[in-house]
Amino acid sequence: MYKLDLPVDYKEAAAIERRKLMEEQRKSRIFNAKTRTIGVDVQAIEQQNLDKKQQEEYERNRDRAFASDAVRNDKISMMLEQRQNQDVRELNKAVNEFRSLHQQPASRREFDLYDPDYLKKDKPARVSDDDPRCGISSLQKFEGEDLNNKARRNYQQEQLREWSTQQSEEKAQAKRNMDQANRLYELKMRELDQRAMDLAKSEEECRKAINMAVKDYNQALDRERSEKERLQKQQEHDDNMTEIANHIFGDVLTENPSVAQSAFGPHRVITDRWKGMSPQQLEHIRNLQDLQRAEKNRQEQEEELRNKEWERQQMANARAAMLLEREMERKRRELDREQAEENRRLASEQTSHKEFLNKEVYTNPPTAAYFTQFNTTTR
Repeated sequence: MYKLDLPVDYKEAAAIERRKLMEEQRKSRIFNAKTRTIGVDVQAIEQQNLDKKQQEEYERNRDRAFASDAVRNDKISMMLEQRQNQDVRELNKAVNEFRSLHQQPASRREFDLYDPDYLKKDKPARVSDDDPRCGISSLQKFEGEDLNNKARRNYQQEQLREWSTQQSEEKAQAKRNMDQANRLYELKMRELDQRAMDLAKSEEECRKAINMAVKDYNQALDRERSEKERLQKQQEHDDNMTEIANHIFGDVLTENPSVAQSAFGPHRVITDRWKGMSPQQLEHIRNLQDLQRAEKNRQEQEEELRNKEWERQQMANARAAMLLEREMERKRRELDREQAEENRRLASEQTSHKEFLNKEVYTNPPTAAYFTQFNTTTR
């Protein structure tokens, strides 16, 4: 990618080129003896004022268009940010409600191991004859005193069923919460993708509008320059034809000697009609003609140089526009790549979290053998 030292200012370049063209036209009027007049060119000044007013109106309209686009983009960004903050607040609120309803310390399975009121809730050594805590070593109950064996077993089986049902409900609720979180995350990612697409589309439309305005302005300048050149050439051609006709049909080229005779005597001549000239005068005229031809050649060379410079400027502007477009395309691809990398990273984190829950957290569910180990020995 090429690096430009300074960005091309199309407005300034066009203004400089316009001032150069006006200066050359003014030189052609002042130094041309056939078209030079004494005084101020009122028509040219009025045309300059009109062009300046049109340019200022065009700049004001362009600034207003850019300002309206900026305000619209700011409003869209604020709306998206407010929507994002609202979704985050709703998600945090739902998480806090779930924790307050379903994740109380008293509802945990091993809460009795670190219950601060354990001693307050503890029972005496023996409450009744069918107290299951009273074993042989307790000296509170002896063999043959277990009269409520059948009811105790039925109670244990019912308790086991309740625990299994509760665990199933907890797993189902956890799965629903996970699905809800995944759905909110997916909606958030879709919103971010849509926001990025909208911003990219707005940037592309703005760039197209700028390129179209620059193109129209360059075409208008080119048409104006072509029209001025055509009028100048036409005027010069008309002047040349008029001058040729005057010389052809005038008394100078026809060499009519009678027009130079004076009424005051034969030895006197009319000076403005006299055709006799000295060799020095003829040489002086030839020198002036050589100078005029040299001046004309110089003007033609300068015109050719100006045309080449204009073409070079157009090529430089086109090359700068192409480089700018490539840079914008590269930035867009870089943004898409970073967004894809972020999506892959989030997907990897989510997969790792799921694997951690499935392999580390939920790896030891209670089985029937866990509950049958109680009350199987005397201790």
